[in-house]
Amino acid sequence: MIKKTKSVLFVLLLLISLKSISQNTPQRYTISGYVKEKSSGELLPGVTIYLPSLRTGTSTNAYGFYSITVPQDSYEVVFSFVGYEAVKTQVNLEKDTEFNLDLEPSLTKLEEIEVVAEQQEKVSEQAQMSLIKVPVQQLKDIPAFLGEKDVLKVLQLMPGVQSGSEGSSGLYVRGGGPDQNLLILDDATVYNANHLFGFFSVFNGDALKSVELYKGGFPARFGGRLSSVIKMDMKEGHKEEYHGKAAIGLISSSAVLEGPLKKGKSSFLLSGRRTYIDLLTRPLMPADSKGGYYFYDLNAKLNYELSQKDKIYLSGYFGRDRFSVKDMEDSDYKYDAGIDWGNATATLRWNHLFNNKLFANTAFIFSDYEFGIDVSETYQGRDFMLKYKSGIRDFSIKHDLDFLPHPKHHIRAGFQSTFHTFIPSAFVLEDESENEFTNEKEIYESLETGIYLEDNYKPTEKINIEAGLRLSHFVHNNKQYFKPEPRISAAYQLAPNLSAKASFASMNQYIHLLSNSGIGLPTDLWVSSTDKVKPQSSNQVALGLAKDFPDKNFSLTLETYYKKSKNVIGYKEGATFLVLEEGPENSEPVNWEDNVTSGQGTSYGAELLLQRKYGKFSGWIGYTLSWTKLQFDEINFGNPFFAKYDRRHDLSIVGIYKPKKNITLSASWVYGTGNNYTLAKREYYAREHHFQNFPPYIQNVSDYEEKNNFRAEAYHRLDVGIQFHKKKKRWTRTWEIGVYNLYNRKNPFFYMPSTKYEGNQERGVLEKITLFPVLPSFSYRIEF
Repeated sequence: MIKKTKSVLFVLLLLISLKSISQNTPQRYTISGYVKEKSSGELLPGVTIYLPSLRTGTSTNAYGFYSITVPQDSYEVVFSFVGYEAVKTQVNLEKDTEFNLDLEPSLTKLEEIEVVAEQQEKVSEQAQMSLIKVPVQQLKDIPAFLGEKDVLKVLQLMPGVQSGSEGSSGLYVRGGGPDQNLLILDDATVYNANHLFGFFSVFNGDALKSVELYKGGFPARFGGRLSSVIKMDMKEGHKEEYHGKAAIGLISSSAVLEGPLKKGKSSFLLSGRRTYIDLLTRPLMPADSKGGYYFYDLNAKLNYELSQKDKIYLSGYFGRDRFSVKDMEDSDYKYDAGIDWGNATATLRWNHLFNNKLFANTAFIFSDYEFGIDVSETYQGRDFMLKYKSGIRDFSIKHDLDFLPHPKHHIRAGFQSTFHTFIPSAFVLEDESENEFTNEKEIYESLETGIYLEDNYKPTEKINIEAGLRLSHFVHNNKQYFKPEPRISAAYQLAPNLSAKASFASMNQYIHLLSNSGIGLPTDLWVSSTDKVKPQSSNQVALGLAKDFPDKNFSLTLETYYKKSKNVIGYKEGATFLVLEEGPENSEPVNWEDNVTSGQGTSYGAELLLQRKYGKFSGWIGYTLSWTKLQFDEINFGNPFFAKYDRRHDLSIVGIYKPKKNITLSASWVYGTGNNYTLAKREYYAREHHFQNFPPYIQNVSDYEEKNNFRAEAYHRLDVGIQFHKKKKRWTRTWEIGVYNLYNRKNPFFYMPSTKYEGNQERGVLEKITLFPVLPSFSYRIEF
């Protein structure tokens, strides 16, 4: 009884002390709201909200919402965002307060801006590392390839990101392949980002609001890829008045139109682009040979503000490429062939604000990628027809929560579930004269689900931690894979504006891209993990330093990384997805599972980035020192070999200068160690017997001792551009002139073995094949 009485007294004393403590603790209140662009009503992500007296702050999420909970008091609050006028306001916080703000675009973009340290987002204070944000305006100012503003080509100029071959828009991030990059457009996955066989990407820069690249230290909310996440969000459309853009370039034209459906409540955005290569080349073709190539893409977005707490978005993308060849030599022979590929995405999103600390986004997502070949042939009255298709189609549901209970915590949680349908091969062959018909179709279905929880925690002024856990689950037929994926990033403030950072991320990838070209052609196949083909996985660690120079508007980051990947798959030597021999009648599909092999990869290196995002002079310098090795039991006799796109050194220097309001000068210079190629050590002729009663025939034989045993010469080039702006009464017009590869560097695209004769001596040589000499371009753009 005495013990029980003591326990009761202890509980009572504890409650009394807690009540006393709570009475002495200042009451805490929340200030929250949305930050928009003043003229258009566009919600702004990544705006910094800072309270100087507390030396703490937060930033808006992807939908422009912010929330911060602090003790009752009166505060000066600073709102700032790159390219916009900073706003200081006084808030007397005596209750939960909703404070919405419109930021005005800076009218002094060409002048040097005095920067207040507390007002700017600092890389040294972020726990997240290996993250690059590129202002959309810089995407438009950088020299363009053939006049096309390409977001992926700009990302290639960043450290840790490499292009594939000359002119390609493919991305190789920290040693990973193009399939290991997760490309997200308004929450929808884009599976093939290439136009014109890889020379342009499908993303129209005029329709984009923000671009973020994660190279490592991935937040737990992202999953499904090993190397990078590229998150792009489309503009929402002007809510107050109609605006538009139209551009005419060397090979394509584009247009953008945006405006309100109901002023202040809803808006739309439409953008389109089409090339006219087919129209330009068709008159030059012989009368009996027609065909050509073109691509187009369309972006559309609608949004409606149901209330202060509910917003609806509907966005979509559709694009397609078509390449065709027609040959009609005479009445006895006709040939018609075509290749087409394209993406389609659609996203329906609902933003809901439960209260001033809890924000939710729910999305229903559709994504479809399809590739097809059509061949028809008529010869001496006999008709053949071949159709081949492959692709991947997704239906997804996604739910994300943002919870901001305290300035020291930003908690995110959610899930995404995706139903994949893979068609590696849909094959139809018809021989009408023989009444023969073949129809084969492969379909693989799988379900991929991920749930996550992450917290950005700042226990002290010097320590910032972002930790999370993602649980991924994949089902194909009766085979299931369940993988935990821990993630953590941390920053420690060594001195004002200087921090040391570290991160670890475990990633899994359940879908694969089979490629026998290595340059992201549409013939590459997306396939599922199965009981035979295991998921890819990787572990990546990174260490780094981050330094801000707020008075000069510079940031400097230095990072080192090490990444180990397992179950990386690829084609076996000599394998392909389709056998085409002497016309469609001898064609047949190939089972992809019988032609793949798996191995492992190792990548490590160091990256340096010095960046200035805005001002009269802006740009960056990026340098990468890296090594990438692969090892497959069935390739290269099981020995490790350097990857094709392993580059020891990669350097990019980008500068944008605005001497006057109506002139923009830009230049970029790139240097990279050459790619690796597999060359024969020796070649000889051999006599082969295949059939009785037939004489032997001579065949050329190549002897390969090691894969990727030859490194090409270094790659470098200089691109320049100049823009002339002129403001008219109702619109602004811009002339842009650019030069690609200004000093006409003959960079290797590939090498071809050849023979050179010197007198009576025959000597084997390598003939360098180049692709693009010096190329001028121009474009004309109007904005209204």
